[in-house]
Amino acid sequence: MSDTSKTVKSDSSEPGKVEKTGGVIEDQTTVAPADDPTAAPVSVVDPRLLVREEGFKGYLTEFKRKVKGGELGQIPVVLGLIVIWTIFQAKNDLFLSADNLSNISYFMSATGMLAIGLVFVLLLGEIDLSVGSVSGLASTLFAVFVVDHTMNPWLSLVLTILTGVGIGALHGWFFAKIGVPAFVVTLAGFLGWNGLMLWLLGSSGTINIPSDSGPVHLLGQNSFFMDQAIIGAYLLAGLAVVLTAIGNFGEQRRRRAAGVPFRPTTEILLRVGALAVASFLAASVLNNASGVSNALVIFLAALVVVDFVLRRTTYGRKVFAVGGGIEAARRAGINVPMVRITVFAISGGFAAVGGMFFAGQTASATLNAGGGNTLMLAIAAAVIGGTSLFGGRGTVWSALLGMLVIQSIQTGLDLLNMNTSIQYMITGGVLLGAVVIDSISRKSQKAAGRG
Repeated sequence: MSDTSKTVKSDSSEPGKVEKTGGVIEDQTTVAPADDPTAAPVSVVDPRLLVREEGFKGYLTEFKRKVKGGELGQIPVVLGLIVIWTIFQAKNDLFLSADNLSNISYFMSATGMLAIGLVFVLLLGEIDLSVGSVSGLASTLFAVFVVDHTMNPWLSLVLTILTGVGIGALHGWFFAKIGVPAFVVTLAGFLGWNGLMLWLLGSSGTINIPSDSGPVHLLGQNSFFMDQAIIGAYLLAGLAVVLTAIGNFGEQRRRRAAGVPFRPTTEILLRVGALAVASFLAASVLNNASGVSNALVIFLAALVVVDFVLRRTTYGRKVFAVGGGIEAARRAGINVPMVRITVFAISGGFAAVGGMFFAGQTASATLNAGGGNTLMLAIAAAVIGGTSLFGGRGTVWSALLGMLVIQSIQTGLDLLNMNTSIQYMITGGVLLGAVVIDSISRKSQKAAGRG
């Protein structure tokens, strides 16, 4: 072999693989030197696959590579959240009190549910302007079913959510099959469903829902997981840690068996340990107030389920594929119209669930349900949290991070007795900053050849 060649020993008989230290099998590509096509091939190992072997130095190098390449992830929103909390705590020492943090966690859940559904739509590079009106209509339908028709509250809940799914699917059908732009069809929905809500509410404009009726009681502000038992918060924290550990070690076992790179046990233990510290700290803080609200528990459970769907299922991969490139998705055999219709159906379903959260907060259906700035805040939450407006990139956890930012701003300004207009201006500025970061990030990735 010539001096220009490079060899790496391997115990694996499978070509294209190289056995590295620690038992991690890494991908290896063999190429010929560009200046001498006749020379012996050079074995090239993707540097990103060597990260875990280099310890902390490897992760630091990988982090720098991602930042230079525009892959910022949730770094901007986390740093922004730290800055926001620091400023408000300096202005009012009640901001980080247990009671105030409990209020933030409760009131972010309703709009957060709308943001979860919008993440699906944004991953396609589209927008759904109807979620606010659909959520208001959902709370009104539930009130009509329960109060006017004395229907079972839980059956009313199911019918309400199914109505939201059907409305979303209708929007998706016009978009995917007829070719009406999503902006236009959902804008029509925004106006039409809001009009239907006003008609159902009648001249009074309000329908009071019995506070003891199933879902409304479950989502009420004074309803907590395990009836305010202190063990409830710690039980949730422990469950999160155990499930994370099981999932990570299960993935490690599967990837090791398949002969592909896997996370070392040390890294998994560090990740699980960090989650344990954060989870039990949050549980301790909320227990110092009244405990973990049912609304927050359901919101977090929805995030976990949807995250699994997007990252671990064939359907989730199809959503990302369609958002990344429609023509490529079609050539890969993906039913693009069906993906589009189902995504809007999911958005409508989560809008209906969010409407039930709003009904739980006020024990009523009113003209203001889903109105005002609800739509804008839901969109802002998804974008601020890191989901790209250009499609194909994002995570459902952006709904949580974005709502933490928005609700923290609202609650902090309320503590400082600031006018609502100030809240709008600051939230708008944060949203613009998030979009600017997203745009710069995309340009950086294209410049690095990963866009």
